[in-house]
Amino acid sequence: MKKLLLLGAFALLGGMAQAQEGFRLGGHVGAPLGDASDAASVTIGIDAAYMWHITKGLDIGATTGYSHFFGKDNVDDFGFVPIAASGKYTFSKVPLFVGLDLGAAISTRDYINSGLYVAPRVGYQMKNIELYLGFQTISSKYKDHGPYWYDNGRHNFGAVNFGVNFFLK
Repeated sequence: MKKLLLLGAFALLGGMAQAQEGFRLGGHVGAPLGDASDAASVTIGIDAAYMWHITKGLDIGATTGYSHFFGKDNVDDFGFVPIAASGKYTFSKVPLFVGLDLGAAISTRDYINSGLYVAPRVGYQMKNIELYLGFQTISSKYKDHGPYWYDNGRHNFGAVNFGVNFFLK
């Protein structure tokens, strides 16, 4: 009997956990900032996350995606694939939220190293959609590959983004 009750409790808790988690898919478009603005004119990207509901208003999860920077003035396009932890807090009285992604960004070009990825955002929460304004920055090393940077120093590849995410249940 104890085993049956224990099995039932695990099934109930597992069902509750399943009902509170889900996928978030979306995209963003933005204006490059910092060192990226020297070499790129615009950025677009896709975002994917799996979020767990921790407590009222707080979701924690893992996120990935791809941000593509379109090169200008004979600079090749470049991009980053983030692999990060994601957190989001939705306010109870108003449909607004704040969020933060923190992790690593893998470079798609061999002359740009992978680096630290930080992406805070604020947004408007609807039932299955969120609209947000965010900032992303990748702190990385650039490997002396002109035409803009002729050193092996640290650079910040950032952007201000407007995005939309859809929740899949």
